Amino acid sequence: MKATCDNARNLSDAQLRMLASKGALVGIGHWKAATCGSDAAAVALAIRHAANVMGIEHLALGSDFDGAVTEPFDATGVPLLAEALRQQRFSDDEIRAIFSGSALRFFQRWLP
Repeated sequence: MKATCDNARNLSDAQLRMLASKGALVGIGHWKAATCGSDAAAVALAIRHAANVMGIEHLALGSDFDGAVTEPFDATGVPLLAEALRQQRFSDDEIRAIFSGSALRFFQRWLP
């Protein structure tokens, strides 16, 4: 999100609102260039901002755990992200939506 990490790849609030109006799903990256931080707290801050702008139902994780970029944690660190999201005052239901529920709903709607 440009509001939390201003760079050419991140989306502006106007872009987030437009995507949400079309029913899009946005994966929030975990790497430093996407969050301007190198820990789960930076990822959670980006997620909080996007949730405030476009709503939880349009958010998913965009980890890039495939090795293309350096991540602050691997899949074993996902509990750190859950805790960072709790510190951002997300409920357990909202965290489940971000971790999987929103993506499942999106794919069930749009895939054959």
